[in-house]
Amino acid sequence: MQKEKIDQIIDNLSDQGWTVIPQIFNDDLLDQLIKEEHDYWSQGTFIKARIGTGDQKELKPEIRSDRVLWLEPDDLSPAQQEYWNHIDELRVALNQELYVGAQYFEAHFAVYPPGSFYKKHLDQFKQHKTRLISCILYLNRDWEASDGGSLRIYQGENDDLFIDVLPEFGTFVCFRSALVYHEVLPSKRERYSLTGWLRRD
Repeated sequence: MQKEKIDQIIDNLSDQGWTVIPQIFNDDLLDQLIKEEHDYWSQGTFIKARIGTGDQKELKPEIRSDRVLWLEPDDLSPAQQEYWNHIDELRVALNQELYVGAQYFEAHFAVYPPGSFYKKHLDQFKQHKTRLISCILYLNRDWEASDGGSLRIYQGENDDLFIDVLPEFGTFVCFRSALVYHEVLPSKRERYSLTGWLRRD
């Protein structure tokens, strides 16, 4: 990851708690990641996403209706490992500059079938404050505003102040997991991402 991009992420997280950067990674990496996600999706290996942690996880389709496939850090493809390396570089910089205390990264591929969504929420769990920085890489070619599926980032808890981010190919989003309320608006076509969290034990 280029130093100027890391510096931009750090500055934005410090100033406003979130950042949106288009085309932060090279096209070869993006092409490989999107091919892998499409292949996994066609194989039917995704599961319905749940909310909560541990034994408290439950299906709540009225809250979220996406599908996910968790990636195993010890069994990554070359493209996934390259992405992990970029994120680890970011992790080290965030620990040095913002003292976030992130120890490792976890992530899953996520697919929102047509009509699916995720209501307004925080990524930090009330009982387990382990997620520190949310990282989302979008893998959707030729996405239009009419396709829906925007990530809505709220400015605090106020429902009237927000920005909408199109899940365009190569767009990278970072935000503080415990502070930034967000939601995924209903998607009108299949919506692909690689979503993860820098976290601590």
